[in-house]
Amino acid sequence: MSLSVAERLLVDKYILLALEEDACDPTGKILVGDHSTLSSIPAEKAGSAKLLVKADGVLAGVELAEIICGLVDKDIRFEQKMNDGDSMKKGDIAFFLHGRDRSILTAERIILNCMQRMSGIATTTKQYVDLIAGTKAKVLDTRKTTPNFRVFEKWAVRIGDGHNHRFGLYDMIMLKDNHIDFCGGIKKAILAVKSYQEENGLQLPVEVETRSLQDIQEVLETGFATRIMFDNFSVENTYKAVELVSGQFETESSGGINLSTIKGYAETGVDFISVGALTHSSISLDLSLKAI
Repeated sequence: MSLSVAERLLVDKYILLALEEDACDPTGKILVGDHSTLSSIPAEKAGSAKLLVKADGVLAGVELAEIICGLVDKDIRFEQKMNDGDSMKKGDIAFFLHGRDRSILTAERIILNCMQRMSGIATTTKQYVDLIAGTKAKVLDTRKTTPNFRVFEKWAVRIGDGHNHRFGLYDMIMLKDNHIDFCGGIKKAILAVKSYQEENGLQLPVEVETRSLQDIQEVLETGFATRIMFDNFSVENTYKAVELVSGQFETESSGGINLSTIKGYAETGVDFISVGALTHSSISLDLSLKAI
């Protein structure tokens, strides 16, 4: 799964920061390994290791692991056996690493920390996606992500067949309840956004959060939006909301939707369902890197 140029820059930046965090002595010198490794492993000793799967789920982070290895030591040979998005079972081997032992040990923990987290998110995402198969709805993530780890978590959502909502505060205008309340109402907020976009030569998508059918009617009367979010609507009211919008704008359900309730929301005909739990509540899956 290819990364955008911006995403790849963030990935490389994170890996270098992670190496600095994990393998940097107090003087600021980045070590190729650690004192445990440096004291016990000869510099040119070479060997191999395998990425061992220890839990069932959806594998995520294989492409990232190869990137990490390349940044740690370009001479590490990456022998891939499984792909991102593959269904994995306990005992599977995702890939082999061949190269200097010190380099493999330096890369080990960063690879595992990232892949365990990403695989957990991809697995959770796939569970949600499978539950609404056959409907038009798409599962979205949110900005409820781990600080500075967002690019990996959103990547994992895509690997699990989900879709990304906005990446940050810069690529979509979203008028949430506080924006609307501080501005003095939905119509005032939307008109302010319209003027802002015109004055600054922007054409960003605009999403408006609504809390009632009356709120939706105000958005429709203003007529300037890309998507209307139904925040904490019941399934019954979501049916009414979808009917009220009648295809004039994209629609999104949000707010406390879980594995038990998502199918009911999807069946209303809503276009998108955002689920914060994809990233804030997924459990990391057990993986291990073992010398062979």
